[in-house]
Amino acid sequence: MIDLTGLAQPLLDLLSSFGTGVLGTGGASDGLRSTSTNLDQIYQLGRNSINQVNSAWDGQAVDAATSKALRVQTSSALLSDNGNEMATVVDQAAAYVETGQKDLDTIVNSFLADVSALSPTLGTPAGLTAVVASAIEHIGEGMGVVGRVQDELGTQTAAIQELTPAPSSTSLASVSSGATNLVSSASSGLLSTAASTGSSLLSTVGSSLSSVMGSTTTDGSKTTTQGTTTNNNGTKTNTGSSTGSDGTGVKITLPDGSVVEAPNEEAATAVRAAIGACGTPYVWGGNDPNSGIDCSGLTKYAYGEAGVELPRLAQEQHIGHPQVSPGDLQPGDLAVWDGHVAMVVGNGQLVEAGDPVSISSIRTENSGMEFYGFYRPTE
Repeated sequence: MIDLTGLAQPLLDLLSSFGTGVLGTGGASDGLRSTSTNLDQIYQLGRNSINQVNSAWDGQAVDAATSKALRVQTSSALLSDNGNEMATVVDQAAAYVETGQKDLDTIVNSFLADVSALSPTLGTPAGLTAVVASAIEHIGEGMGVVGRVQDELGTQTAAIQELTPAPSSTSLASVSSGATNLVSSASSGLLSTAASTGSSLLSTVGSSLSSVMGSTTTDGSKTTTQGTTTNNNGTKTNTGSSTGSDGTGVKITLPDGSVVEAPNEEAATAVRAAIGACGTPYVWGGNDPNSGIDCSGLTKYAYGEAGVELPRLAQEQHIGHPQVSPGDLQPGDLAVWDGHVAMVVGNGQLVEAGDPVSISSIRTENSGMEFYGFYRPTE
């Protein structure tokens, strides 16, 4: 007589080893969101401090402090966005496991229902063959669930690793490390155990089927179902955001590797065009990066690439949103003097037509010229 308990137990072991996918309060995703909230508060405090300092003082020292503070702002905003996105990834991974657990529960109940329905015939070779075939079918389905969730968690693990900040970002890095471990351990350890249990069941079923078929006088064939798990190395690219990001802007990667967010597509296009002109020699009155360009020619050309028309003279390019505060600067904003203009690219930097066109730290001083302020041509 076949051991029905032996057939059902590996399926039950597979279910119990899989996990529920339910995250407790205070887990990795909660920690990531809490850290991001703290970083948002730091950003707001920094923004106010930058504006207060620039209102009280001016000069090269303040410009240097502002540039450094804006770099910190960019970093904190990027980490905040990444933390929230990592929390979403962890929650999604948990949802995949929870769905898989429910699917396995359905498979186990289906197998037990088959055993119950076949119980009147279990004393016959045909009945024994049917119950073993049902076990094979259900373990195949179970291993399919294992493989599917393995793939899903592989994708989530890759997404977490893509978003993990540099080691110097200690607070978020430590929490995100826990998130990575949570997802990857579910992807490898937990599901490896499940796969091992499934393989054990296949072995048990195979042996039982051989025994049953050996006792019958009719010909039959042995059916095997092989469950496979496949690692999915898909990645999710999210390059972060700049200061004041609300998730509606356009992201840009600067030459220094930092990621910033322009307020709109026009500003992003202008920044890319201006950065692309780096290395162009200074030519007074020049408008073309292929032959030489001056300061207002650079900003006019860059915004022209975005379909935004600017006046030709530097001192006339103070258009759009008036007097953007230093703490609220975004890529594409213009720094305007009475005889010079430069474009903010983000992360405490601007691009301007010196000799040649180059990127430098944000400043308000320029050879004794009167500084008009910062302006946003797209508003």
